[in-house]
Amino acid sequence: MIKQVLSVACGSALLFAAACNSHHDEADVNKKTGDILKANLDTTVNPVNDFFDYANGGWIKTHPIPDEQKSWGIAYLVQEDLYNRLKTINEQAVAKADNATAKKIAAFWKSGMDSACINKQGMTAIQPELQLIDQIKSKEDVLAVAAKLNVMGIGVMFGNYVGQDDMNSEKMAMMLVQGGLGLPNRDYYFNMDDRTKKIRDAYPGHIERMFNLAALAPITETKTKSQGIVRLETRLAKASRKLEDLRDPYKNYNKVAVSALGKLTPDIDWQKWLPMMGVNKLDTVIVGQPEFFKELNAALLSESIDVWKDYLKWNVINDLAPYLSAEVEQANFSFYGQMLSGAKKQKPRWKRVLDEEEKAMGEALGQLFVKEYFNEKAKKRYSDMVEDIREALKDRIKKLDWMSEGTKEKALVKLAKMKKKVGYPDKWKDFSAMEIKDQAYVRNVIAAREWWHRYEINKLGKPVDREEWDMTPQTYNAYYNPSNNEIVLPAGIFTVPGKRDEELDDALVYGYAAASTIGHEITHGFDDQGRQYDENGNLKNWWTKEDETKFNTRAAVMIKQFNAYIPVDSQHINGSATLGENIADLGGVLLGWDAFIKKEQYKKGEKIAGLDPGQRFFLGYSLGWLYSFRKESLAQQLLTDVHSPAKYRVNGPFSDVDAFYKVFSVKPGDGMYIADSLRVRIW
Repeated sequence: MIKQVLSVACGSALLFAAACNSHHDEADVNKKTGDILKANLDTTVNPVNDFFDYANGGWIKTHPIPDEQKSWGIAYLVQEDLYNRLKTINEQAVAKADNATAKKIAAFWKSGMDSACINKQGMTAIQPELQLIDQIKSKEDVLAVAAKLNVMGIGVMFGNYVGQDDMNSEKMAMMLVQGGLGLPNRDYYFNMDDRTKKIRDAYPGHIERMFNLAALAPITETKTKSQGIVRLETRLAKASRKLEDLRDPYKNYNKVAVSALGKLTPDIDWQKWLPMMGVNKLDTVIVGQPEFFKELNAALLSESIDVWKDYLKWNVINDLAPYLSAEVEQANFSFYGQMLSGAKKQKPRWKRVLDEEEKAMGEALGQLFVKEYFNEKAKKRYSDMVEDIREALKDRIKKLDWMSEGTKEKALVKLAKMKKKVGYPDKWKDFSAMEIKDQAYVRNVIAAREWWHRYEINKLGKPVDREEWDMTPQTYNAYYNPSNNEIVLPAGIFTVPGKRDEELDDALVYGYAAASTIGHEITHGFDDQGRQYDENGNLKNWWTKEDETKFNTRAAVMIKQFNAYIPVDSQHINGSATLGENIADLGGVLLGWDAFIKKEQYKKGEKIAGLDPGQRFFLGYSLGWLYSFRKESLAQQLLTDVHSPAKYRVNGPFSDVDAFYKVFSVKPGDGMYIADSLRVRIW
């Protein structure tokens, strides 16, 4: 589990790269126009009124969302390239499994692709877990089975994971957090807007249908059972914190001695439960939301054994449905894929198997991926770009007029110590003990999860491995880890579909890569959450009270700005929940611009495809947020995601950037205009 404070850029940058993508419409457009930025424009839109629609509208109008997707855009185009590359790696492993890693890749791929065998096996592959639940006779048995399911990666009752101690980044700690819900988060159980209410009303019927398909109970009893499950989950949801409240690292940090956990949950014997999870000789845990665990204890006492057994069975079938028969898998998709996210049909099986293989042993695939697709020259280019951005933030910090000199000095120390990881890890994980073999697909999935559980638990009591990566090299994403004070930039994030690196000018690159990814991630070290961690990754206040107040006052301007945006129906962006990402987006644009204007292309001012360097920079950034969404998916994002929708990750920060006003001559009365005194001024 990645820490909530971690950033997910989900957005842009580029790679030397991209072979094997002639199948893309994007590539066809590029061949005709010669310029990806020009090709995507909707010139019927005035950029000063809606820059996102101007920059990306031409592409969006001509590229409807495929039926199997809930949204469509740049990441999916890149992913298409990645899918095809990874498919080739798997097929080569099947044809010639000449080492242990290739054999595991081949076994996983074959078990996932054998749909006839999966359908024939039906529910028999998970009978051991269902029979174990049937044997439950006491609350102690409920807890014991819950421990076993958690080892299998089925998060029943609550969440738990191993991570760095926020107050001591040199130590790994066991985290206990709220969880155990079948709907995406607590708001789905209580919000009264029509869309969310429709989902909530359909949820009991979905559980009932899944019970019937899996023959988990007599048909005459499944309706009552589904109602009991929803009632139990609603209790847990009511005691759960809202999305924005989970972003306060201090309020979600409560270190408790294992011996004292009984005061919080007197009916859960943690000294027996933790060893069932493989956790031994543990002195303390960090409890994220104590009030949730109090309610869990109360529910354990007051809800019947039968309700708990039904709840556990529901979690098993709900979690493992994608790896079972086509009928069960489709029913699961109908609710979670179609109703919640708006997708019209499932991805092809081979892509679904690759998605799961990525979770299981993506780094094993990554070793083969980088040999073929990410060379040392590419790694150096983006390593150097990180230093350009670091220097830009250094200059900005020195020039701040609202921050005291003492806090500035500490900020500069933190920036200087921020570690960069680019492309791929220097040390690869060893998957030799992972039990992937010729067996049912779902058993291979479970075997991978159990390996990961042991891998994570094994970190307790050992020195922190600061060289480890939490993403695979082929991932189209990036993150900032506050506990390590590091930015991690996988090779996959540096990809533009249909283009090779040498074809891309600096203006596009510094918008697309330096601003929306590198600058974004570096700024996370200084957003409303990241700023609370020191240069060594410890949760420690290094700000003066006055500086902290000034920061919060400036951040409040951004909260107000984003609260006013209404992306779908009557649903507003949650400015508090998305604050960290919005600050990082704005910081990324500012830093990318500061770095770009030092480049020769900007100084020369020559146009490409009729666009000057400044225009190409802002269009390059916008390319990183080239997405369209189904309404269902957008509504879900607004309730569950700390990132603003793509359109507002362009229009929002641009409205606060003075250089944007100059480049595009934005004036009062224009849609993108915000009065100078009301613009966000932080970093």
